[in-house]
Amino acid sequence: MERSPLKLPENAYRKLNPGETYDPVVPAEAPLPEATPYSVTLGIIFAVIFSAAAAYLGLKIGQVFEAAIPIAILAVGLSTSLKRKNSLSENVIVQSIGAASGVIVAGAIFTLPGLYILGLKASFLQVFLSSLFGGFLGILFLIPFRRYFVSEMHGEFPFPEATATTEILVAGESGGDQARILLGGAIVGGIYDFLVSGVGAWKEVVSSTVFGWGHRLAHNVKLEFRLNIGAAVMGLGYIVGLRYAAIIAAGSFVAWWVLIPLVYFIGAHVPQPFLTHSGLTISQMTPMQIFSDYVRHVGIGGIAAAGIIGVVKSWRIIAGAFKLAYLEITGAHHAASGETIRTQLDLRMKWVMTGILVTLGAIWVFFRWGVTGHMSTAIIGLAIVLVIAFLFTTVAARAIAIVGTNPVSGMTLMTLIISSVILVKAGLTGQTGMLAALIIGGVVCTALSMAGGFITDLKIGYWLGTTPQTQERWKFLGTIVAAASVGVVILILYTTYGFGVPTAAHPHPLPAPQASAMAAVIQPLMTGQAAPWLAYLAGIFLALILEMIGVPPLAFALGMYLPLELNTPILAGGLIAWFVSSRSKDEAVNTKRKDRGTLIASGFIAGGAIMGVIAAIINYLGKEVFAGPKWTLASALGLAHWSESSGGEILGFVMFVILCAYMIWDITRTPKHDTSGS
Repeated sequence: MERSPLKLPENAYRKLNPGETYDPVVPAEAPLPEATPYSVTLGIIFAVIFSAAAAYLGLKIGQVFEAAIPIAILAVGLSTSLKRKNSLSENVIVQSIGAASGVIVAGAIFTLPGLYILGLKASFLQVFLSSLFGGFLGILFLIPFRRYFVSEMHGEFPFPEATATTEILVAGESGGDQARILLGGAIVGGIYDFLVSGVGAWKEVVSSTVFGWGHRLAHNVKLEFRLNIGAAVMGLGYIVGLRYAAIIAAGSFVAWWVLIPLVYFIGAHVPQPFLTHSGLTISQMTPMQIFSDYVRHVGIGGIAAAGIIGVVKSWRIIAGAFKLAYLEITGAHHAASGETIRTQLDLRMKWVMTGILVTLGAIWVFFRWGVTGHMSTAIIGLAIVLVIAFLFTTVAARAIAIVGTNPVSGMTLMTLIISSVILVKAGLTGQTGMLAALIIGGVVCTALSMAGGFITDLKIGYWLGTTPQTQERWKFLGTIVAAASVGVVILILYTTYGFGVPTAAHPHPLPAPQASAMAAVIQPLMTGQAAPWLAYLAGIFLALILEMIGVPPLAFALGMYLPLELNTPILAGGLIAWFVSSRSKDEAVNTKRKDRGTLIASGFIAGGAIMGVIAAIINYLGKEVFAGPKWTLASALGLAHWSESSGGEILGFVMFVILCAYMIWDITRTPKHDTSGS
């Protein structure tokens, strides 16, 4: 018997009336296939691919794209192409397993590359285990709160990413068309970014200093314009949208075009190096050096303060979540609700508690023999992980439920500061202290990232009628695969490019901006150096002022500590999103164009990031296996010097303009009367 066409109920997104219930797309009494060999295998494949892509992009620009939407599009497209029937719940599992990639990557790359930046060589096992244990804790801590966020608060939270992913999964045949659009964007973005990062056809980061007037401005008043011309970065800006892109860019403009010239104006009269380890006076520094040594710390303080503000604003949710956890653990909530239907089945609480205890025990063993070497400091580290990860789990979930953005970096910065202060008091300092603080931060960061991402999966399953218990079980597999993948990719990218500060071995490292910020925070605390507390304090007050006037402090502060070249293309992408969605007087046309652009931008991100990883693997193999440490694909093709020349830099400007023009053309070329959804 053929099922009727699937569609979301009318009350899927609104609050329920008294006595009204929500009936999911797939009825509780008539389930579709969920965890099958097809869905599990495809989910694992996507977890590996998108872990590599997200790690490369995040280390390069400080932003990790959410993999849920591209994976959902590809899953629907594949099931349509293979003519699989009744595959909706299978695709939910594919998306849930594969989406572990983005959240695990965020937890790892925001912290662990800081070990390399500080001169500490992290092993694969340390990266893998910190990501694995953090991911497990994020899953286990969130399960008691699933009913509150996805069922009891039905219609209260918008869940923007879950909404978009759900619409894609339900779309059916139109999802196949969407997959083709995304694939076209991936091909264009992948080829473009491979020509930049792999071949060296033109320069990747262009600057106003390539022109005579720009060089004079940078030298005389420390004013400089910088732009990363990558397709993936610009595509990310499109998805972020103009509002948040403008706020992030505004923070960057304040840092680069206000504070850096101000620091130079005052510091140019100081005849010796001041609060820096570079050995240079301020008058001798480039704008980038002034940014790294002075201005960036204001952004770090702002991010930490934004995390605290988020906790304070969410205290009622945290208190309610503690109550709900108690009711779930004691079984009182189940007894009161009487819900036993398939679509409300979670893992049994005794297994959740057992999983938490086993994971905490494994973390203690890891800290004791793999990190600190002392029983007391391992216990302290475990306590920090337990308290902060559990406390902030609901904050992360609520942030995703409301705005689709998880302020995990600010909460992790706070964790690092707390960890460093406590560990120093316990007598753990120096390199061992920095290693312990960053590993603790990595576990917490991954746990919070997983909690925020997993609530999206569970909300999708709630709307569509997938069994929560099935999602919860198979999320552990996605976490294992993603943690292993990110461990391998981080080691390859470090060997190929390096992270953070340029060195003789790695003259053009991946910026790893969040990890650089984390390293900058803990180094003075652990080595007894003077920390830039006044700069942190300035950032804290700035965040408070921004909160008072209604500007999201986290986005603004993030812009202040990300390099300028990473924020200008994000602004360009946001401007394109605004332009194509406001050009027509017909709102339906504007919406159609905006949605098409989202698919193209997602393709740019996925294709550019994946090709960046492929370029890194080629260069890694060339260095390690074939031609020695100085070999790159660009040098083998004779383009290394060209890409760094003024001609290659000017060509980079031109190619970025062409890329933006192509994206606008591709979005708007669909005839206005076409309503096909393609």
